[in-house]
Amino acid sequence: MTDTPAPLVRTAHHRGITTLTLDSPANRNALSADLVRELSEALAHCGKDDATRAVLLTHTGTTFCAGADLRRPPRPEALVGLLRDILDLPKPVVARVTGHVRAGGLGLLGACDITAAGPDATFAFTEVRIGVAPAVISLTLRPRTDPRALARHYLTGERFGPDEAARIGLLTAAGPDVDAVLEPVLDGLRRAAPGALRETKRLLTAKVLENFDRDADELTRLSSRLFESDDAREGMTAFLERREPGWVL
Repeated sequence: MTDTPAPLVRTAHHRGITTLTLDSPANRNALSADLVRELSEALAHCGKDDATRAVLLTHTGTTFCAGADLRRPPRPEALVGLLRDILDLPKPVVARVTGHVRAGGLGLLGACDITAAGPDATFAFTEVRIGVAPAVISLTLRPRTDPRALARHYLTGERFGPDEAARIGLLTAAGPDVDAVLEPVLDGLRRAAPGALRETKRLLTAKVLENFDRDADELTRLSSRLFESDDAREGMTAFLERREPGWVL
């Protein structure tokens, strides 16, 4: 008899809010093929659950999401599907961040309707530092964040904090206590009519989904091509070996 693997996404429910907790501490909640699949399945269940008024997406440990799992990466199409699942879910999705967010994890924030973070959160688009580009996650980020700031952070991969993340539109709000920030948000969602929430979310995401469906195939192909490049092989090997890649000056 084999043991059943522990779930990578845990589910809890309280007063209309279903909390989905990323719980894969061994890889800092990186987007492995299994985690992407489990999160997509959990979201699909929430979408059909009349008791769920909204979804709260959060995490265990000090990292919300470290980006793609370089050892067990999802197919680009699976990541695209997950981002679209969040955008298309007929319930609002709220992100609660108390730790680090990198690369693909930022795409999750871009897909969420409301995002909040505490003072220990940090953010970075690290793709260029491992030889690729933030291609697929641009589907959710480019329509919702400041383009000049996005250019800086995409091109340099530098780390920034919650105040900057809120300034550029990556976060809805930041504060010293993320739960205090989210308390009026969750209260407001509980007071809203379910049908009104559904149609209001549809109104808010219509333009994002229009751009998403227009660009998804092109950016998926770009992501696949870059991950197969010599730069990506060197960058990912250097990352796993905890050394600088050969191009660093």
